[in-house]
Amino acid sequence: MMTTSRYLATYPTSITANNLKACCQYQLYNGKAAEDACKALSEHSADHGAKVYNHNDILRHNRVVFRDGEGALEILPQLLDIVPEARLNLIIYHLRDPKGDPQEALNLLEGVIPSQPREHILKAVVHTVIGQQQGGSRASLQTAQQVFNLVGASASECDTIPGRQCMASCLYLGKQFEDALVYLKSIKAYFSADDDFNWNYGIACGSVGDYKEAQQALLSIHNTQYTSEFGYLSWVCRCFIMNGDPTSAWELYCRQEASPSTEIFNLLQMIANDCYKHGHFFIACKAFDVLERLDPDPEFWDGKRGSAVGVFQLVIAGMAPAEQLQQVVDLLRGTRVHQIPQVEYIINRVFKKWAGENGVYLE
Repeated sequence: MMTTSRYLATYPTSITANNLKACCQYQLYNGKAAEDACKALSEHSADHGAKVYNHNDILRHNRVVFRDGEGALEILPQLLDIVPEARLNLIIYHLRDPKGDPQEALNLLEGVIPSQPREHILKAVVHTVIGQQQGGSRASLQTAQQVFNLVGASASECDTIPGRQCMASCLYLGKQFEDALVYLKSIKAYFSADDDFNWNYGIACGSVGDYKEAQQALLSIHNTQYTSEFGYLSWVCRCFIMNGDPTSAWELYCRQEASPSTEIFNLLQMIANDCYKHGHFFIACKAFDVLERLDPDPEFWDGKRGSAVGVFQLVIAGMAPAEQLQQVVDLLRGTRVHQIPQVEYIINRVFKKWAGENGVYLE
């Protein structure tokens, strides 16, 4: 950077030097800093600003990169045989952008013979995405594991951050989460604000039962492409439940309730079953109540009834407030008609009998 700055002090309109400075800024900071570094070309150029970019293929290519893929489909295909990195960056665009096509990324990869670690890593990532798509190829996942291992185990990369990421990815794809966490924890300090890292780290922690660490990692994710996914919602709910906070899991479901779908139904079912399994009977009862209203499956009534009795037992033991019993009674009274005899028996012969004997008012 110092050498480049000294050179630019003498030759401020040098395209090569300005581009080099911009690339350094991009690696050190971000795309905006890189574009700012190139402003001198527009301000001093006799070609009047944007024309500088239009007449220089490398500048056009780099501007797409600096702008995080903006204009990639219009510019990069024209440069595939001119700028070697154009093919790699077009592959990255197809992987990262919502409008991208992972299959096209795989097609473009056929023109790449990896020779550098980054090229091998990109190949592994492409095969990972293809393998994890619905109906994806198991062969692609195996290829991804092999390539990740190739980079991560190499003498030149094994102690680098990318090398450890590769070994973690290889083990992660093989569902060897405990081993993957050894590598992820060794580089965690460098990725505390990285949504991609926190997603992988959170899932790995949850998979080995470290729900406290998993919850912390998952809740630090801000990218809506993650936070709107069923996988994210289900893992966060499970973490809440396993960490003794089922109310937060229920509130998270309620925020999704306005957009009903099969996935939201499955989320509700998971909350109901997990809460029941771990003794959070009040939330389980509420969840089974909604499930019963949505689906006449008798298992949901069984879950609701069992949860109601579970709340009753907790109230008797002094482990739940008596107010919850009234709410449970209200939920039971909303049960389907053919279950009314059982409901009346539970309410009148069990709950109200105990309530009357213990000074608890139930309607």
